[in-house]
Amino acid sequence: MSMIEFHAISKTYGSGEAEVRALDQVDFAVEQGDFIAVMGPSGSGKSTTMNIIGCLDTPSSGQYLLMGQEVGGLDRDQRALLRRNFLGFIFQGFNLLSRTTALENVELPLVYQGVAPDERRARALEALDKVGLGSRAEHQPSMLSGGQQQRVAIARAIVTRPQLILADEPTGNLDSARSREIMELLRQLNRDEGMTVLMVTHEPDMAAYATRVATFVDGRLQSDVRQDAV
Repeated sequence: MSMIEFHAISKTYGSGEAEVRALDQVDFAVEQGDFIAVMGPSGSGKSTTMNIIGCLDTPSSGQYLLMGQEVGGLDRDQRALLRRNFLGFIFQGFNLLSRTTALENVELPLVYQGVAPDERRARALEALDKVGLGSRAEHQPSMLSGGQQQRVAIARAIVTRPQLILADEPTGNLDSARSREIMELLRQLNRDEGMTVLMVTHEPDMAAYATRVATFVDGRLQSDVRQDAV
C-alpha cells in the first residue's frame, strides 16, 4: 500500500465559461521514504496537488487515499485531525509568530495536540537541535536570519513526528547559499529520520536534491521519474 494514492483525481473551479480544470484525471502515488519534487509552470496543477494531499482542499472527482484512508469522504474536522497528526507543513514565507521565541513557535503544534508543557518543551528543543538551532531557542524571529527562520519553520513541521512533510517552495525567499543549506537539511531528514518529503518547487537546482521529480503540465502529470540526488 502506498502512503498516498491518487486515482483519476480531477479538480475544477468555477462553472460554465469560467470553469478552470486545475487537475485532470491524475493518477499519482507516493511511497514511504520518497523525496519528491513536484514541478511545473504556473497553473500546471502542482499547488492544487499539494493542497489536496495536505487536506487543505478536496478533489471534484476521483479517489484520494492517505495511508489507506479514503480522504474524500471525511468532513472538515476529520481532515484537520489528519493534518494535525500525520502531516508537517513548510511554507515559503516561514509563517512564524513574530513576538514569540523560536522555542514557542516550535511548541505551537504540540499545544494543539494537547501535549503537556514539559513534554512540549523537551520535544521542541529536540526538534531545534535537529535543525542546528538549539542555541537559538530563546531568539525571536526578528533576531534570526532568513535561513534560520526557515530552519525554525522546519523544526515546527517535524516536532509532531509527521509521516509526511509537505514543503511549498521552501527556498523561495532565500539566497542560493541558504537554499542549499535548507535542501541539505530536508535531505538529511529524509535519509536519516525516514521522513517522506513532497516539495513543490520551480527551481531545477532544488529539485536535484530529490529522488523523484513529478512534472505537471495543464493539470496532468506529464512525467514522474526517479533520479540520483545530488
